[in-house]
Amino acid sequence: MKIIVCMKQVPDTAEVRLDPKTNTLIREGVPSIINHDDKSGLEAALRLREQHGGTVTVVCMGPAQADVAIREALAMGADDAYLLSAREFGGSDTYATATIIATALKKIGFDLVITGRQAIDGDTAQVGPQIAEQLGIPQVSYAEELRLDGNSLIVKRQFEDQAHILKVKMPCLITALTELNEARYMSVAGIEEAYDKEIKIWGFDDLKDDLNPDWIGLKGSPTNVFKSFGKQPKAASCVMEGLSAEEAVSEIMKKLIERHII
Repeated sequence: MKIIVCMKQVPDTAEVRLDPKTNTLIREGVPSIINHDDKSGLEAALRLREQHGGTVTVVCMGPAQADVAIREALAMGADDAYLLSAREFGGSDTYATATIIATALKKIGFDLVITGRQAIDGDTAQVGPQIAEQLGIPQVSYAEELRLDGNSLIVKRQFEDQAHILKVKMPCLITALTELNEARYMSVAGIEEAYDKEIKIWGFDDLKDDLNPDWIGLKGSPTNVFKSFGKQPKAASCVMEGLSAEEAVSEIMKKLIERHII
């Protein structure tokens, strides 16, 4: 069984700050980590390999600095890894990102693809399902339990106040919740081995036979983020005391009219 885990290096959102003038993220001095849901997906892949055999391949799209996160995944036990990195990929939204990753996955080959539910720096939960659509394979999102049953997976899927138990035939794609499991720590031997392994770096030229340049980057992105901003503090509340019900209603209506709410 060939398992591919799609992984993203993200800024640690516990440390992220916004520039009050530009309303953009201040990334200087902010540590980067493996996205939490992706790390859970990697652990699920490693457990499936330990129980049933096969290989675990990590695929990450990002700049050269993502090498650090990829090495961590290798130290946890992944067999090999690919970094998708090129100037042409810059500015890609979720749709363009999924296009690039799906093209790479077709070239690598797979039986099972596991992604995180969403990235903590975007929270869109779109890339995993979009990859599945572009690959033309079934998908199950929000997985909180996972086990193999022959050539199929039995997945417990979180759904509001209940759960779905689904059986899906491979090849398929699963998006993992952090609650799916607790990721293991890197071992000392694993760290040593991780830095002896080669990370295959694929740029646009490696995928261009199946990748239309009009579908990627800013040019191929249907959506763009023009501005990021933090939650603004609310205005001071107004407490009215000692009023009858009729007087309170009258005062509330007066305030709503003053603020042009009604």
